[in-house]
Amino acid sequence: MSSVDEQSGQQSAPSPQTVEAAPPPDLEVPGLCVVIPAYNEATRLPGTLERVISYLHTRTYPWSVIVVDDGSEDSTLILAQEWSQRERRIQVIANDHRGKAYTVRTGILAATLPFVVFSDADLSVPIEELERLLPPLIAGADVVIGSREGSGAKRFNEPGYRHVMGRIYNLLYRTALLPGIQDSQCGFKAFRTEVAHRLFQRMLLYGADAKPIRGGMVTGFDIELLFLARRWKLSFVEVGVEWYYGRASKVRPVRDTVRMVVDVVRILLYARLGRYDRMENVG
Repeated sequence: MSSVDEQSGQQSAPSPQTVEAAPPPDLEVPGLCVVIPAYNEATRLPGTLERVISYLHTRTYPWSVIVVDDGSEDSTLILAQEWSQRERRIQVIANDHRGKAYTVRTGILAATLPFVVFSDADLSVPIEELERLLPPLIAGADVVIGSREGSGAKRFNEPGYRHVMGRIYNLLYRTALLPGIQDSQCGFKAFRTEVAHRLFQRMLLYGADAKPIRGGMVTGFDIELLFLARRWKLSFVEVGVEWYYGRASKVRPVRDTVRMVVDVVRILLYARLGRYDRMENVG
């Protein structure tokens, strides 16, 4: 299911790392794993882990953090390992460089607690926005997607050209694959863990056979996940969140948009060939 309203106001605000708020009341969460994919994040990762761990320490439910290093060329892996020595609930996984989709997949499949969420390493969506994603999971949803366009969503500091290009791409995938979904690309999504395992194990675009790459690569893996969730009649909710544009974003608008358009075409082709239907009941 999906409950969204069109909204795209942009505002100027401090970086999310400078925003402070009192911890909200605890939720009845059976357990949560936070997956953080990281590629060359030596500058931002320490602050991100500080904020994530500080927040989770205010929660009473079981939790863990999985940092998956995507073959970083800087000290990201070393810094993550240092944090895991300070906090036993942090797990660090070192991959070779295969891109964000494969990195997120690695972390999701390593999750063992009942709920799992993946979050970008720059915390473009503050970790405190979990308070919006978790209630639908508790209520029984299989997938909850953070949305920069849903009811109550706010965007901060986003360049106009980025917003326009994003909306054009959104129109494409909504027309071709995901009618009714306002924002598939926000890097803040939560799942029931058994559902996440089922989805990520069956990814065809950037799954187990993903090849090593050079440089950053933004893909349409989120669209494939949501396409599978809808095709297999899983329940999902789109929830508006606060999102902060980061000046150090690795997104290359033109090149990455072209790649994601190609991914949409590939998903349509695989669906027409019946490949997703054959994957539904695999293992």
